[in-house]
Amino acid sequence: MSAEDLEKYETEMELQLYKEYRDIVGQFSFVVETERRFYLANAVDVQVRNAEGEVYFEVRMSDAWVWDMYRPARFVKNVRVITFKDVNVEELDKPDLRLPEDGPFGAGGGPAT
Repeated sequence: MSAEDLEKYETEMELQLYKEYRDIVGQFSFVVETERRFYLANAVDVQVRNAEGEVYFEVRMSDAWVWDMYRPARFVKNVRVITFKDVNVEELDKPDLRLPEDGPFGAGGGPAT
């Protein structure tokens, strides 16, 4: 496999991963970023720990999805991460249910009179 073939393969895998992310992100409540991984999760608990003067973070997630194109199964029931680096946790917006603009319930799509 040439370097060009490998680059093309990785580009295709990254695009597939992005499409998967785009399709599932609405099913999750949180985005979690660590120095090594990016996760989507529905439950997150971050604990600050101190062992012998060293501060670290213990992050537990459940019902998670991992952004990792080399991982065959990205959906994970429980995840535990130990890190000495920063952890970023963001709650995702859950927009209210929106009905389509056109169609039987949308604007201008009501029954004919």
